[in-house]
Amino acid sequence: MSAVNEILEKLKTLTLLEASELVSKIEETFGVDASAPAGGAVMMAPVAAGGAEAAPKEEEKTLFDVVLEEIPTDKKVAIYKVVRSIANIAVNQVKEFTATLPKALKESVSKEEAETAKQQLEDAGAKVKIV
Repeated sequence: MSAVNEILEKLKTLTLLEASELVSKIEETFGVDASAPAGGAVMMAPVAAGGAEAAPKEEEKTLFDVVLEEIPTDKKVAIYKVVRSIANIAVNQVKEFTATLPKALKESVSKEEAETAKQQLEDAGAKVKIV
């Protein structure tokens, strides 16, 4: 098995908290920002005949991320319970998981699942957005 495949298999076993810690370590070690867009190339819209820009075909988004933006101090306990439930992490991992915000709590989920998670978090007092 190649080194790349071995690493990939190990990544598949990480918890959400461990994956988050790994991203932080990679950012520190290699001086990169995982939130920055890859490639860095600027895409230009094609120009249609007559000089007007062609309108890009807009695809309907089907997968969404639920991003926890803020946890008010007086609502931490209630929000931690919801975060634990949504992220499926242990009680002792919630505080560390939410230490740096904003943070994606759920990624690439359906609109319905994202809306449900957002509503649960907002009901507990958190500031949340769906992207």
